[in-house]
Amino acid sequence: MSQPATPPTTPPDRQPLTFTIWLILVIASIGFAFDIYELLMLPLILPPALAELLPHAPAGSAEFNTWRALMFWVPAMAGGLFGLYGGYLTDRLGRRRVLTWSILLYATSAFLAGFSTNMVMLLILRSTTFIGVCVEFVAAVAWLAELFPQHEQRERVLGYTQAFSSIGGLLVGVAFLAANRWAGLLPSIVMPEFLSFLGEIRGENAPWRYTLMSGLVPALPLIMIRPFLPESPIWAQKKAAGTLKRPSFTELFSPVYRRTTAITTLMVAVAFGAAFGAIQQIPQIVPGMQEAKTAVQNAKTQAAGKLDALDAEKRKIMEKQLTQKTLGSIAGQYTLSQEIGGLAGRFLLALLVVRIVSRRSLIRVFQVPGLILMPAVFAYCTLQNQQLFAVAGYHITLLHVGMFLAGLLTVGQFSFWGNYLPTVYPVHLRGTGESVAHNIGGRMIGTSFAALTSILSGLPFVPGDSDAVRVAYTAAAVGLLTYLLGFVLSFWLPEPRAETMRE
Repeated sequence: MSQPATPPTTPPDRQPLTFTIWLILVIASIGFAFDIYELLMLPLILPPALAELLPHAPAGSAEFNTWRALMFWVPAMAGGLFGLYGGYLTDRLGRRRVLTWSILLYATSAFLAGFSTNMVMLLILRSTTFIGVCVEFVAAVAWLAELFPQHEQRERVLGYTQAFSSIGGLLVGVAFLAANRWAGLLPSIVMPEFLSFLGEIRGENAPWRYTLMSGLVPALPLIMIRPFLPESPIWAQKKAAGTLKRPSFTELFSPVYRRTTAITTLMVAVAFGAAFGAIQQIPQIVPGMQEAKTAVQNAKTQAAGKLDALDAEKRKIMEKQLTQKTLGSIAGQYTLSQEIGGLAGRFLLALLVVRIVSRRSLIRVFQVPGLILMPAVFAYCTLQNQQLFAVAGYHITLLHVGMFLAGLLTVGQFSFWGNYLPTVYPVHLRGTGESVAHNIGGRMIGTSFAALTSILSGLPFVPGDSDAVRVAYTAAAVGLLTYLLGFVLSFWLPEPRAETMRE
């Protein structure tokens, strides 16, 4: 006897954009923005922080390189480990609750880091900041994906809200430049008397401290909006009906999901590796650039009168501060170029994601050009930079263009994973699966490429007559390697299955 035909599945309706849904989009966008704000802050604030907190360890010394590597590696490891558990809690406790507490954790930690009196204190607070960021991203992506069941609407929402990540990158560049310019007008940062046992703050008006403390911003709107935020409907329905399966890390490596878990984790790792092992090394590379050396010399010449009036010790301190401020300003400008490129990359992904059906083809749009671009930017543009044209008094150089394109190609891939991962795991594994890819792959393995670049740049076979030049050549090699690995791995990337996309 023949079986009755299975009725066709009715496509889900588009989610109406109510006031509550708009609140959710606002808080998710703020969360995405400050995720990247917090992460991209480190390369900007680290050089001046090391200079202040390690006054006896000059750039390029063994102690300096060790702490520089630790500041990139330890927070990433902590964020990855705790973020992995945070993904599990997202599936167990719900998306909204985990997202709320993770934002409060990283915002508070970032503010307190501005009071750091030594490298250990800064390292601990950067680690707790990283933990909050790693948990928040996974919870937010799962939450948004489940609020919009209609495929095209979901893809657009994920694409455009993730674009705020790059706005966060732009904001941190602007915040750092503003702090460098107006730090002297801001209130001094002083350790409260009851916490005096933590040590004395020497740089009371240090721009890097104000930049860190600005990370408190996302907690403010969250406190006001939190009561209006609903839970993910499909998660809440399954939880209430008792049909929500218990998340399991071992299930991710069952035959059904093994390939998906392995390939996505590795590909996310190399995408983050390109960002942290190459792009985020610009503040370390800038001191070796001729334009930076000239700018520092000009700044000292202009301040010659003030410097000559100081005794030897104070003159040395002021010259060091002047150098860090000048280098920080130049690094901030190139970081801003990269973040504008990243914003363009996220919008490009949002436009292409509903037009290119094959996920493999989509990600290769960003990977293939990078095979040529990344080594060219870091091995040539950084060391042979030249002015191209001027806009409203700002000089646009070859490196500005290179950093824009590097940001576009790399950050566009980040948005790709935010759209792709929710479509390959079911509801009960969504947060857990995303957390493995983003936290083990991205945060633990990928961000450790920054430490790899730092370590490799100190090896004797790397060319260059200064630490900055050696970092530039190493970043070029790491950028090429990560893009090449990502392209090769894309041939094994699974296409999403219909049943997981419907959830």
